[in-house]
Amino acid sequence: MKPTWLIVLTIAVAAGCAAPDIRIGSKRDVEGEILGVMFAQLAQSTGASVEYQRLGGTEIVWQALISGDIDAYPEYTGTLTRQIFSRRDIQTEDQLRQVLAEYGIRMSKPLGFNNTYAIGMQESVAEKLKIRKISDLRQHPDLKFGFTNEFLGRADGWQQIKAAYKLPQQNVIGMQHAAAYQALLSGDIAATDLYSTDPDIRQFHLRVLQDDLEVFPQYKAVLLYRQELQDRHPRAIEAMLRLEGRISEEEIIEMNRRRKIDREPPRVITSQFLERELGIRIGDSTRQIVNSLIRNAAIHLYLVAISLMAAIVLAIPLGIAAARRPALGQTVLAVVGILQTVPSLALLVFMIPLLAYISSRTGVRLPGTGNLPAILALFLYSLLPIVRNTYVGLHEIPVSLRESAQALGLPAGARLWLIELPLATRTILAGIKTAAVINVGTATIGALVGAGGFGQPILTGLNLNDSSMVFWQGALPAACLALIVQGIFEIIERAVVPKGLRLSTKV
Repeated sequence: MKPTWLIVLTIAVAAGCAAPDIRIGSKRDVEGEILGVMFAQLAQSTGASVEYQRLGGTEIVWQALISGDIDAYPEYTGTLTRQIFSRRDIQTEDQLRQVLAEYGIRMSKPLGFNNTYAIGMQESVAEKLKIRKISDLRQHPDLKFGFTNEFLGRADGWQQIKAAYKLPQQNVIGMQHAAAYQALLSGDIAATDLYSTDPDIRQFHLRVLQDDLEVFPQYKAVLLYRQELQDRHPRAIEAMLRLEGRISEEEIIEMNRRRKIDREPPRVITSQFLERELGIRIGDSTRQIVNSLIRNAAIHLYLVAISLMAAIVLAIPLGIAAARRPALGQTVLAVVGILQTVPSLALLVFMIPLLAYISSRTGVRLPGTGNLPAILALFLYSLLPIVRNTYVGLHEIPVSLRESAQALGLPAGARLWLIELPLATRTILAGIKTAAVINVGTATIGALVGAGGFGQPILTGLNLNDSSMVFWQGALPAACLALIVQGIFEIIERAVVPKGLRLSTKV
């Protein structure tokens, strides 16, 4: 049965290592997803192999672009001038293009719509308080605001508005965009940040407060792409740039509504738009969903397999050392135990600056997004079960057997390989199996940094409040994969552990 495991691992590695021609990324919001999928479809229509990744916030996607983890993503001019390049005095689009060129990045012409920030309230509440402009909020210092976490932290967000309008409100909390809308409707908060192209404005009859000081800049949607992509795939760039000036504000609001409220698949929405506006027919969406499931399974298995194999290589020797040297053993078990207690999200996020620091010190480019940070986090989480079970397995060997081996005159190395490790094999395998199953579940968190796998549909479904997508495209396939992995290790155990040792543990 050993070849079976090797074949599975080889397939997983090959699938994970098979790099696409073009990687398109986007932020995790609905509009970013629609634009990202549309650009991916346009590039794919030229025959290129394209991978689309739904990443996190602005900083993560921008770093992924300049590091080469992705080749292109949709962005907004206001975000570039007020957040990414907030310390540069950029006044025109030409100046912005010049700054981007310093990073090897090109920018398309605007796609045709402006998605600026806005402050919104329930129409009934705003009318009762006679609030029509943002400056009117100064007369109501006790109002509670709930803003998205990104808006709270951005240079062009809450701090800018608060300073420009001299707003006195102190009860301001951060929350997810979908949760903020629900809190607004229930009356838990009085105002939240909006995007001007958000369909929820009409859906929930919200009042958009007038930006009477014109603090919010223009947020014209554009495509950012790496200069070297123009050299590698000029036809794909040409296809993607066909969207310049082709998407009106009404059209993007309607597409956002279909995705966010009607919960239509993004590929269906974008395919219909591309066929109507550009005459480009995109392949069957059902087949694309199946292909997406297969690709997510391959990537998920790849993340688990690579991190697990690396952990086995390190953890078994550490477990042996811990069993041989009691003082060292307590230290080793304590360290790997502490790693296990670190929240998975915190550990994953910590990998981004860590890899950036290592890259700056060594000169070797280590991507802060994608597979690498996820694999490193999973590797660290795999250590404890394997180290502990190796340690326990060796300690559980009866003293009489150890003494018999010594009486035969076997050296320490021979006793370890010929007697102790074979006797501890079942316990060690149980630790590896535990680590593998845990990794299958934890790997879903990797989607936050663009690692892919079944975490992508889970993250998308959570943002859209689409429980069907979370379950059928993410949670259920991940659970099935965990069962398959567990079954594989049951087979390996039967093949590796001698029958006598397996029988001896039965009651």
